[in-house]
Amino acid sequence: MRAAALATLLALSGAVILALVREQTGTEGFLVGLGLAVVPVPLLISAFRWLDRVRPGPWRNTVFAFAWGACAAALIAIVANSFATHWIATNTADPSNANTLGATVIAPIVEESAKAAAVLLVFLFRRRDFRSVVDGIVIAGVTATGFAFTENILYLGNAFGTDQLTGAGHGLASVTAATFFVRIVMSPFAHPLFTVCTGIGFGVAAVTAPERGRLRRVLPPLGGLLTAMGMHAFWNASSSLAEYGFLIVYAAFMVPAFALVTWLAVHLRHRELRTVREELPAYVAAGWLTPPEPYALGSLKARRLAREYAEFHGGRSAARSVATYERHATALAVLRRRGHKGRAGADFVVRERELLTALWELRGPARPALAYAARVCAPPPVWVPSVAATPAVSPLPAVSALPPVHPMRYPHAGYPAHPVDPTHPVNPTHPVNPAPPSNPAHAAYPPYAYNPYRSPSP
Repeated sequence: MRAAALATLLALSGAVILALVREQTGTEGFLVGLGLAVVPVPLLISAFRWLDRVRPGPWRNTVFAFAWGACAAALIAIVANSFATHWIATNTADPSNANTLGATVIAPIVEESAKAAAVLLVFLFRRRDFRSVVDGIVIAGVTATGFAFTENILYLGNAFGTDQLTGAGHGLASVTAATFFVRIVMSPFAHPLFTVCTGIGFGVAAVTAPERGRLRRVLPPLGGLLTAMGMHAFWNASSSLAEYGFLIVYAAFMVPAFALVTWLAVHLRHRELRTVREELPAYVAAGWLTPPEPYALGSLKARRLAREYAEFHGGRSAARSVATYERHATALAVLRRRGHKGRAGADFVVRERELLTALWELRGPARPALAYAARVCAPPPVWVPSVAATPAVSPLPAVSALPPVHPMRYPHAGYPAHPVDPTHPVNPTHPVNPAPPSNPAHAAYPPYAYNPYRSPSP
């Protein structure tokens, strides 16, 4: 019901914004603006999906974010900005400053708030898909890409109409070419860069433990939104700072800020891969995963090879199963890391069991593919202390036996086990939660003591 209402709202706002833009630019200007504005969209969407490769969110969230930015947020911005600019022009002593004041004060507040609404909706209603700062960056960036797409249609269409009326320039000397160069070539990342600050704030709130207080969960999104508004206002005001104010702000502020946010996103993605390599061996010790899997799942190259192997031997359905396996394994590793830091929610045990069950059901096509990928990509094995020297793995208590207070404030010492084989040597004394049987297909791999991604013990 909620999804249907949102779809209806987006469809109506899309129809209205289409009519408004076409009215302002004319049919010919609209078509020209549409053709030019679509140029950066595939590149930006691909860039954000590339950042989200470790634990990709569902496409429905990407489609919703883009549609919200292109339709709902753009409609709110056009209506609110026009009304505010008109009010300033008719109710102030100096109407000549209405456009400047609207661009530097009103537009950043309205536009960033409208775009932030999409991030807030995904944060509230798709919380299982919003678990990290990277998720916030991706949702915010895609929303801003949709907003910039509609705004570019308007700007480019109006520029084309100006060229048609004045006949002052043709080709590279036209207003359309200048607008295309500034908005599409030089600064296609401007709107995504601003809104990504809001996404980072929501991402920080997503990884904050629930018991740490509502204020500590509200401040990061609010701070991110205010940062986005400030950057947006500074960028809009750059053209009026000095003769070369735009170029100075672009070179000294926008490009470094873009480089910093890009570095942060890539760094966070590599940290997720490292989390996979460090957390999943616990489930290898419990028998849920095979020894090659943590390394293969912690490498983007190995993940890609696993999907290609599965597609070659089992078709696209097998490749999709492997991709789902990779996504669930990453979510499991991140969930356990949150538990270690005392940030797991009250549903930690239930969520962990759900992910382990999903991995167990997909092990058929996934394990051979990941074993092949690990064999191709793994470096020579490095000796580390054997897991047999560590304390024995104890089973997870039954969900009904857990106290009603926070169950993962301090993470449990044991790991859940699959109810398949009560005679398995990992948990021979626990008949209720025995561990899954080992997979003889991976007997050729070195024992768990040969861990290819850990440094030797001193």
